[in-house]
Amino acid sequence: MTHDTQVRPIQPREKLDFQLGGGIPRFWNGGDPFKTRFFDAMSLTFPIGERYFISTVRAYRDQIQDPHLLQEVKDFTRQEAQHGMVHTEFNAMLEGQGLNVGWTQRFLDSKFKWQLSSWSKAFNLSYTAAAEHMTAMMCTTFMERPDIIEPFDPRMRAVYTWHSIEEVEHKAVCFDVLTKVAKANYFTRIAGLIYFSIEYPIGNWFMVNRLLKDDGFGFFQRAKMLLKGAWWLYKPGGVFLPALGYYLSYYKPGFHPWQHTEMGHYDTWLKAYERTGDPVMASEAYAAQVMARA
Repeated sequence: MTHDTQVRPIQPREKLDFQLGGGIPRFWNGGDPFKTRFFDAMSLTFPIGERYFISTVRAYRDQIQDPHLLQEVKDFTRQEAQHGMVHTEFNAMLEGQGLNVGWTQRFLDSKFKWQLSSWSKAFNLSYTAAAEHMTAMMCTTFMERPDIIEPFDPRMRAVYTWHSIEEVEHKAVCFDVLTKVAKANYFTRIAGLIYFSIEYPIGNWFMVNRLLKDDGFGFFQRAKMLLKGAWWLYKPGGVFLPALGYYLSYYKPGFHPWQHTEMGHYDTWLKAYERTGDPVMASEAYAAQVMARA
């Protein structure tokens, strides 16, 4: 059962200017190296990860009979392609800071090629659907929290707000293809989430540590930052624990992504963007509403 009143139409947006040309501080997240590199590590995964996601859905494109779902797959593909392009631009800026971006891209490229060649089409898509659930959850854990988004540089806040808006719009596409077209059973769906839930945090922590090392922080400095960062993320009332129910909902046999509503000020962002065509101004309008609750 879906909740159609909560559905937000997929709207591909292209040629957006986030003003990433220069002037963004090295530690753009409130001057905090760990919190900055935590989000930077996420950005490093996006360009190649988005291409992989597109590939896993396209593997079923010829089997989709529902014209509405087929159009959603096309719009999903356009949105994900744009995410990859913007994060490629940002990752190039990180490389300009002296960070070793190249090794992450080579590793991820070989990883996802291995998955596509070694896993079944259904499990590749299950992995993608799980990643989309976790990403939608992060739209809640990050972008609805004034304490988290307030320290962001406005341009980086704009990137992550826009990315989150579009993740919410297309969050059900891979799930619907997985369940309606691939007709994956419950255990295939859940296995993808279990695998992703273990693998992704390990990879993210590894990349954060490597980025901080590239920044010149020594072993003990990094250890202190990582411990403090772990407390920030996992403490009671921290980043992730308040969203535990959201995460666990995926395990319900009757789950569907539209049973959740994320980005409570989605309409604020949308109206500001439609009025200005500027994702940075739209993000600031959105952030003002979120931070008004603080």
